Amino acid sequence: MVFREEIVVSGTGDTDATDITADVGGIVQRSGVEEGTCLVFVPGSTAAVTTIEFEPGVVEDLKRAVEKLAPRNAVYAHDAAWEDGNGYAHVRAALLGPSLAVPVVGGKPVLGTWQQIVVLDFDNRPRLRRVVVQVQGE
Repeated sequence: MVFREEIVVSGTGDTDATDITADVGGIVQRSGVEEGTCLVFVPGSTAAVTTIEFEPGVVEDLKRAVEKLAPRNAVYAHDAAWEDGNGYAHVRAALLGPSLAVPVVGGKPVLGTWQQIVVLDFDNRPRLRRVVVQVQGE
């Protein structure tokens, strides 16, 4: 059995982080799956999905780390080809990845006490992001 819903996230860009843990938990609950897997996927090449302790300090630490890995002001071949200035966003999204698989046990996503599911929007402009959440069980 497969159950799918989508979440829409309004991102501001510039490594904007949005906590979608409660939304994902609601979808898992509505799916009726007791044991299985929940896949969270963000279509697009300038956003990512990960887990983090969603508190301002850690979120800021992550933003600084991502800036060091793929600095916004570096020279990117993508920018030369497309002249849209978001080459850094594509690299950041590729490093963190577009999806996350979370086990479902007892009808709930299995997450640590301080672990939340977040969507990171790296683009250089505000975007509406679709997040596809697919729950699979027996």
